[in-house]
Amino acid sequence: MLKSIRHLRFRFNVRRLGPGLITGAADDDPSGIATYSQAGAQFGFALLWTVVFTLPLMAAIQMISARIGHVTGHGLAANIKQAFPRPVLLAIVGLLLLANTLNLAADIAAMAEALRLLVGGPSQVYAVTFGLLCLVLQVFLSYQVYVRWLKWLTLALLAYVAVVFTLRIDWWQVAQQLVWPQLPLGREALLTIVAVFGTTISPYLFFWQAGQEMEDVNAGPKHTDSTAQVRGHLRRIQWDTLVGMSFSNLIAFFIILSTAATLHTAGVRDIQTSAQAAEALRPLAGELTFLLFSLGIIGTGLLAVPVLAGSAAYAVAEAAGWQGSLSLRLDKGEGRGFYGVVALATLGGVALCFTPIDPVRALFWAAVLNGVISVPIMAVMMLLAARTDIMGGHVIGRRLRWLGWLATLAMGGTVSAMLVTL
Repeated sequence: MLKSIRHLRFRFNVRRLGPGLITGAADDDPSGIATYSQAGAQFGFALLWTVVFTLPLMAAIQMISARIGHVTGHGLAANIKQAFPRPVLLAIVGLLLLANTLNLAADIAAMAEALRLLVGGPSQVYAVTFGLLCLVLQVFLSYQVYVRWLKWLTLALLAYVAVVFTLRIDWWQVAQQLVWPQLPLGREALLTIVAVFGTTISPYLFFWQAGQEMEDVNAGPKHTDSTAQVRGHLRRIQWDTLVGMSFSNLIAFFIILSTAATLHTAGVRDIQTSAQAAEALRPLAGELTFLLFSLGIIGTGLLAVPVLAGSAAYAVAEAAGWQGSLSLRLDKGEGRGFYGVVALATLGGVALCFTPIDPVRALFWAAVLNGVISVPIMAVMMLLAARTDIMGGHVIGRRLRWLGWLATLAMGGTVSAMLVTL
């Protein structure tokens, strides 16, 4: 009987996972994998502390974006439009669209290169295929089915857990670096720390999770929730977000750990892309490790590309006053503007794969833009979440407020450090 109750409770908690889990998993996109691989290859175990330090900050800011989406029934752009001058809205949405398109290009290129390493053939054809596949699924699958597929794709990240267990790890040294990290000094170390922070806390994640909470509210029963019901939903958001962000940073931890134990130990210190990391692992850790790492790149890319395109579409649609929802049916003439942005961002990312633009430089400038625009967006979110005219009786509490502002200050510090080093 007790076992049956525990099983039912486990299934109930798993079903409560949704936007937070998908958002956290999408944070470990191929671009993020490249950043974490570089951190491990260049500095060994010395930067493992970064993903532990960012976890509570990341979870807090994502909870705040999710709460805004659920309580107001609108995404971030709609709330910014209501509360701030139009130039602020246009600047934020424009930079988000540009950063997401560059990020999409880097992710699609990494997926195509990973598939080329596995089976051979032209990477450009794979880039077009991946882009079109993600676009078609977003446009023509119903919201409920689409989200269900995204939840299953989060399992692709377990490939990086499996990678670690194919290696010999000095766990005592790992524990020492976590408890008493030896902080590396110098410009390259600072830039890598900034990159890890910027990769972990990214603006597209704010817009996506707020949009997904808005979708869930609008897809539910059409009635006004009582205060008790809203608080129940907010507890579900807290659980969902904590699990999603913990999963995200755990995978980041394993990526740094695996590349530190192999590439750094072997003296391979310069890793610029996730596909390059996979290729470098092959002679050092064997075919199985190479296979798992490469499949992880493709799986996480299939998850991240729709999130990048969808978050841009939510922002642009709300800024323009269009209908913005993945539940809209294009065959019924709904959501043409919204899906037009999805197509523009996705195909724009594919097109960049055919230009002379260096994907590594595209990744760098996407990280720069993400870091720069995350600070004002986070500050705006903190102000929105504390306003009773926006949140009613569900403004954020003291603990979440402190963590949210600490995350904003931490990102502001990393951006300032990055600009100084540039």
